[in-house]
Amino acid sequence: MSAAPPTTIRFIDRDEVARRLTYERCIPIVREAMIAFSRGETRQLLRSYIPLSDGRIFGVMPGALGAQAPFGAKLISVFRDNAAQGKQSHQGVVLLFDPDFGAPVCVVHGGEITAIRTAAASAVATDALAMPNAHRLTIFGTGGQSLTHLRAIARVRKLTNAAIWGRSFERARSRAAQHQPEFTFPVTAIASAEEAAEQADIICTVTAASEPILKGAWLRPGTHVNLVGSSYPGPTEVDNDLVVRSRFIADSREGILRQGAEFLRAKEAGLIGDDHVVAEIGEVLAGKVEGRRSPDEITVYKSIGHIVQDLASAWSLYSHP
Repeated sequence: MSAAPPTTIRFIDRDEVARRLTYERCIPIVREAMIAFSRGETRQLLRSYIPLSDGRIFGVMPGALGAQAPFGAKLISVFRDNAAQGKQSHQGVVLLFDPDFGAPVCVVHGGEITAIRTAAASAVATDALAMPNAHRLTIFGTGGQSLTHLRAIARVRKLTNAAIWGRSFERARSRAAQHQPEFTFPVTAIASAEEAAEQADIICTVTAASEPILKGAWLRPGTHVNLVGSSYPGPTEVDNDLVVRSRFIADSREGILRQGAEFLRAKEAGLIGDDHVVAEIGEVLAGKVEGRRSPDEITVYKSIGHIVQDLASAWSLYSHP
């Protein structure tokens, strides 16, 4: 901790975040942050957001890693149409405050933090919920999270192949070709969403879809799904059947009950109640709630993103240069 009040504010730019926040570093950080969150050790408010226009919002996520721990906030814009242009859909900053004196000490590139820690959180959930021998990954989506999720999931499972599906097959094929040099297993594009789902052991949905692009009827028994693309009420990536059929686990129970689009859609249809969220991922990681219960069970991890992941990742970069 600081011996005197900080007098300068450091800036950590996108390149530095990308270079230093490796998945080997970020995955354990996110894991511990979510355990602490579910134990009630952290402090946070539910994210608030301002709709700007169709598919564009501005969000504020405040929180603290403990009562006497680093605290701060993320200010983030989500422009869903950016992904189709090869730009980050989430852009903003993470502002860190010193826990001893309450002074702002660091501003971190929020878009890159979000990109890496989001995929790291999916990897944490995949490691906890997917079958140990799961080896076939399908990514639904052709934005920046397609590559980050390939990188992250490959850290927790020994993949033998990965497929990418997008509403534009040409873009999916281009993405697969761009990603292939990084990986020893084949990365291919698939034109049919149903075929892409049927061949997968692990599915990550990272799209800007406003209506479901993945159906529960397409899933093989034992599939694990990370629902990532929709982070506020409205846009839904999967149909009600998939939600109903799954063992449904959240990053934040309160967050999903109030802002988890796929959950809310199924609930509004009268198909599920609040108890369908069986656990937070932190509870599973801490051993409080069983995750996967059988080889044939379909598991879902619904992520809307959480400030403790951002703060823990950013503080690690600031405090360990």
